[in-house]
Amino acid sequence: MTLHEEEVIGKAYDSRLMRRLLAYLHPYRWMVVLAVLILLLGSVAELLLPYLTKVAIDRYIANKELAGLARLALLYFTVLLVQMSFIFFQTYLTQKIGQKVMYDMRNQIFAHLQRLPLSFFDKNPVGRLVTRATNDVETLNSMLSSGVVTIFGDIFVLVGIIAMMLIFNWQLALLSFTVLPLIFAASFWFRVHVRESFRKVRLRIARINSYLQENIMGMSTVQIFNREKKNFRRFDELNNDYLQAYLETIYYYSVFHPLVELISALALAIILWYGGIRVISGALTIGVVVAFVQYAERFFQPIRDLSEKYNLMQAAMASSERIFKLLDEPEQRLLPENPAEMPPPCGEIEFRDVSFGYNENDHVLRNVSFKINCGEKVAIVGATGAGKTTLINLISRLYEPTSGRILLNRIDTALYPLDNLRRRVRMVLQDVFIFSGTVEYNIRLGDQSIPMERVIQAAKDVRAHEFIEKLPQGYQTELSERGSNLSVGQKQLLSFARALVFDPEVLIMDEATSSVDTETEILLREATTRLMAGRTSVIIAHRLSTIQNVDWILVLHKGEMREMGTHNELLAKKGIYYRLYELQYQN
Repeated sequence: MTLHEEEVIGKAYDSRLMRRLLAYLHPYRWMVVLAVLILLLGSVAELLLPYLTKVAIDRYIANKELAGLARLALLYFTVLLVQMSFIFFQTYLTQKIGQKVMYDMRNQIFAHLQRLPLSFFDKNPVGRLVTRATNDVETLNSMLSSGVVTIFGDIFVLVGIIAMMLIFNWQLALLSFTVLPLIFAASFWFRVHVRESFRKVRLRIARINSYLQENIMGMSTVQIFNREKKNFRRFDELNNDYLQAYLETIYYYSVFHPLVELISALALAIILWYGGIRVISGALTIGVVVAFVQYAERFFQPIRDLSEKYNLMQAAMASSERIFKLLDEPEQRLLPENPAEMPPPCGEIEFRDVSFGYNENDHVLRNVSFKINCGEKVAIVGATGAGKTTLINLISRLYEPTSGRILLNRIDTALYPLDNLRRRVRMVLQDVFIFSGTVEYNIRLGDQSIPMERVIQAAKDVRAHEFIEKLPQGYQTELSERGSNLSVGQKQLLSFARALVFDPEVLIMDEATSSVDTETEILLREATTRLMAGRTSVIIAHRLSTIQNVDWILVLHKGEMREMGTHNELLAKKGIYYRLYELQYQN
């Protein structure tokens, strides 16, 4: 996994990215408006409390008016309850908005991933894509629920406090503001250092994720070659690097917060010193000084929040850039601009001068042309790297040909709606993918339109019913991840049943029996015969003994079609097929 994307720090604010992010808030715009309104009302209540304290001291306590003091205390308590209610609703709304946006964004990412061409997944590791749909989306949630809306409240509170302090006594207010340069300097120092620390943390966690994924996927190799201790030492190094990077961020937070508290205490000392002098001289009342102290305490909290939100915004901009880069990847075209009228099922396949390369400079297939008639059974053979798997992937448009045309039933496959094409063509692969779920689910893949009777019949036809019935709950047995509680042969039989139950007109089998023992292979051959009956079949196999009864054989060599004919015809030519056969049976 390349990690350069994780190193991106990002701007604290990028108008282009922010416009795209705010589009996700549009469906919930009235909730956002309500949240901002509640936030502003809560800020007004917060600004009102110190003022009520001033009134209580100067008007009622100083004049010993107990009745008025009682009324004011009740008003103070009421305002406090109202403020708490506003905080509750504002927090609930902003978190709800954030979660709904996360829900929408994760759905969009997953849907987009499903529509991307297979070539995209060849170049992008799974760990990185999972990070986009989880960690990066969660970072955006933090910004949307704790950043965008609450920033308005912080700014409003700051402006309101400054206004109230200036109204009460502008000289004392200006004297209090003399500590602001210290606050700005501390905030700047904190932002610069924490920004770099967070970059290190993101980079190191990406390295840990990549290393974990690699080791878990290759655990059998790790254990066979006694790599446990060596791999653990490497993980320990990565883990320690992450620990040190995170401790660095903790250090900066540990310095910044006490520093702000110290500067806040300095401001309070200035207020008490100068305010006390003015009270003694009769120029100020005690209520004003107390209100100033309360406003000063509230003044520094938004500043701390804004400094931390700066780094939150920065991380969110970097995450949004990575997410939008993924969402901007071009999707595979599902519907052609001018779809052809769908022909009746037949299974005729034709390649016309087809070439394909995974990149511009390296063609895997070159000018391949052939035609398979309806119902024919054709084998494709060739040495490793000849292009066999690539060729069958082109039939179902898992990849698009670089040049040339592929026709199914005399219609260019590019003119088929993709879902229609793939309903007609089914593949049985050597590496069978089993989903978490029941046996029944893995045969019909959740398609409830397929009756259970058809599922059972398909399993019987390919000889899978016998072993399924022996499972603890039969067809309702839960299979573990990737079907680890099944043998290779059992998984292969399930894949045969899966292909048969969808009744394709074209069946493609890629090395479907190459990884099993002889006894299981005989069983699979019987299943294969039933599976291929009555439909066009394209078979790839290294074991030439398994394909001698096909209608004809196509021989690929270094991406080119070099020979074509029946088994006996190709042996008589004594060409590439003859050499492959001789290598397998020379003893």
